[in-house]
Amino acid sequence: MKRQRFLRATLGLGALAVLGGNAATGPPLLWRRRTLLGFGTTLSLQAAHADARTLDSALDAGVAALRRIEAQMSLFNPTSAISQLNRDGMLAAPPAELREVLEIAQAISRGSDGAFDVTVQPLWQVFEAAQRTGHLPDAREIDAARERVGWRGLELSGEGVHLRRPGMAVTLNGIAQGYAADRVRRVLVMHGIRHALVDTGEFATLGHNANARPWTLGIANPRDEAALIARLMSDGRCIATSADSVTSFSADRRHHHIFDPRTGYSPPALAGVTVAAGSGAIADALTKVMFVAGPRRAFSAARQWNADVLWVDKAGGWRATPGLRLTGA
Repeated sequence: MKRQRFLRATLGLGALAVLGGNAATGPPLLWRRRTLLGFGTTLSLQAAHADARTLDSALDAGVAALRRIEAQMSLFNPTSAISQLNRDGMLAAPPAELREVLEIAQAISRGSDGAFDVTVQPLWQVFEAAQRTGHLPDAREIDAARERVGWRGLELSGEGVHLRRPGMAVTLNGIAQGYAADRVRRVLVMHGIRHALVDTGEFATLGHNANARPWTLGIANPRDEAALIARLMSDGRCIATSADSVTSFSADRRHHHIFDPRTGYSPPALAGVTVAAGSGAIADALTKVMFVAGPRRAFSAARQWNADVLWVDKAGGWRATPGLRLTGA
């Protein structure tokens, strides 16, 4: 499934090639970009270094990390670790990265009182199945799916991972791309990269862009992807976004791919959320927490998580916490 994009870099590769990408001091920087398909969308890595061999090695390692994480966490791959967990109800020895992302997910579930929950896959399944027959699931179907949802039923013990109840299933679609951005940024730093933009569908930055200026991302309008709400200047934090129009189960977008695990339905108030946080995994997960929090609790939720947030309501109006560096569209 092709994901729509509601964050995008406002400086493309063509501009990078023209500008040449010199740092303010020191030897000239060589900029290069890798583009690939993954997580249902187009991913890209832009990075700079004075040495071409070092730069190529770093980008190769970043791409390899992306491929490895997707191979572990994709529900579309029947041999992935997450598919095996859902099929068998347990993994005796999960890959280290899968274990780490599940630990992060559980911590966010605990801190958000279950507003974020990677075990919502049964809700996705019941809505998707109903959509194929041209209707929405009824209350009984949703209640039955909710019986198989609950983050406390995902057990991380010893070296293994277990699903405690039959029929439970995990989706990492709400955190894996942010986690991948974290891991790729870490790989680039280990290879000596100091200036980069990692785009896994969520964004992680290093240093500055080819103009020796802060990276700037455009926040698209959930009701018109071609139009920008604002431009967001990166301050080194990771940026993630979610919108009700990515996958909708009803024409009015009342029912979509983001669920409140406690009700079984989509949160009713918001159309889009963008979060800036210290890590991509946390920013990614918090977009769902903010959807559930809604406009009345968004400010307090942002303070709780030491994050900043921009949210768009169903009518297209938007607000943001003051820590975001925004400019006009």
